[in-house]
Amino acid sequence: MTTLERLEQTIAQRSKASPDTSYVAKLNAKGVSKMAQKVGEEATETVIAAVSQDSDALIGESADLLFHLMVLLQAKGVAFDDVLAELDRREGLSGLDEKASRTPD
Repeated sequence: MTTLERLEQTIAQRSKASPDTSYVAKLNAKGVSKMAQKVGEEATETVIAAVSQDSDALIGESADLLFHLMVLLQAKGVAFDDVLAELDRREGLSGLDEKASRTPD
């Protein structure tokens, strides 16, 4: 089992806990909007760490970003395997070609 698979299982377990004892449960209690906000905050902090050229900060913020993204995915009922399957689907496809193949909103 990979680190991300273990994390996904831990998030699923902790989402059922009391918000008094679990950060994941606390985020779930606050709702999807708060979870999405946390993903945005962590993404911004990751960008700041990247441009500051602080590798340790970038590693830490990247871990925070992945964690909060996985909490959001779990709350929305999206398995991380589905995200990985989408990456697999895109493998070998030029990023420019992949973007061009998307339907406009």
